[in-house]
Parts: sequence; C-alpha cells; structure tokens
Amino acid sequence: MIYTTLPYTCVIQSCNPRLGFLIQAVWWARRVYNYRMQEISRNRVYSGHIFDVDQVKVSLPDQKQKTYELVEHPGAVVIVPVAEGEFWFVRQHRLGSHSELLEMPAGRLEPGELPDVCAHREIREETGCAAGNIIRLGGCYTAPGYCSEYLHIFLATDLHPDPLQPDPDEFIEIVKIPFDEAYAMAERGEMPDAKTLASLLLARPHLNPR
Repeated sequence: MIYTTLPYTCVIQSCNPRLGFLIQAVWWARRVYNYRMQEISRNRVYSGHIFDVDQVKVSLPDQKQKTYELVEHPGAVVIVPVAEGEFWFVRQHRLGSHSELLEMPAGRLEPGELPDVCAHREIREETGCAAGNIIRLGGCYTAPGYCSEYLHIFLATDLHPDPLQPDPDEFIEIVKIPFDEAYAMAERGEMPDAKTLASLLLARPHLNPR
C-alpha cells in the first residue's frame, strides 16, 4: 500500500512541479491497481440462447480469493425514436417485473453484428418504421456487478414505415408520449426500466420541442 496523500503532493508540486506531478501520477496508478480484481480461473456452468453463466474465481485487492457468478451477454442496443415532439415507446409484459412496462425499443446484438446495424434492424422490428437518421448517444452497463451486458443507445429520427417481421414471442404496443409528459412520468417513477431512464437522460440535450 502507498500512504502518500495528495495534500503533500501539492506542497512538493509548488517547489518542484515535475516531482509533484510524478508522485501524483504514481498515487493514482497505485490506487487503480489496488482496487482491481485479478481473474484466476473461469468455468462455464450454463449456456443458453441469450446468455451464458460463468463461475469466475478472482483475487481481491486484499489478496483474498472469491468466486462470482457472471452472466456473459453479447450486448444490446436501445433506440430512442422521436417524431413530432413525441417519444415512441413500446409497452410489453416483462417476466422479471411481473407487469407491463413502458420501454424504449431494444434488442440483442447478433453474432458479429455492429451496434448501428442492430439499431436499424430493431426499430423496424419493434415499431414497424425505419429511421432515416440514427445517432449514437452513448451507452451503459446493465448491471456490471454480475453481468457483462453493455447497452449501445441511439437516437432515431426521420421515421417512415418500413416494417420487419418481429420476433415470434414479441407482443408489443406502440405508445407515443410527448417529451415533457414522458420526463414527468419518469420523475414520478412511472417508468421503472433502467435502460429507458438512461436513454431519456442521454437524449435530452438532443431534443427539439415540437
């Protein structure tokens, strides 16, 4: 462990800027290293259609060992469709929540599929419309404590009818909600879906009122 503190670095830096910068860089490097897990071994315990589950043994920063269950997921896209001052949500029943949820359209990446290609495909499958323009907004991990799934989030505009056959197990309803109303619903806790909340946050700077 390194016990150098940043206030001392500030004093040194005032006398010798190069030495102060070097000590600060080493302090941050050691801090990152000391909090990193080191993988020791991995064993696949489940292989499914959508995801796999591995048991991963790691060495913790204090040198102790622990085994975690990790869901290995190929990743997915989330699309924020907008038209005439409204978001296009999908409403569907979710097994995990035991209820219907309002969500942004989303879907899993196929093997080798690029995120933007997946976004163009998924919006056609779930809304029946293609997007003339798709902009990447950013992304986020779903639950990095136990799952590797990363969500690529896109804004979709210039919508026009161009449907693709949806998945046979998808039973969804398109719900169009004005921007202000959608954000008010989210703030009232009426959209308890993490990917949708993250997408609304990232989309906000890019919206133009009707």
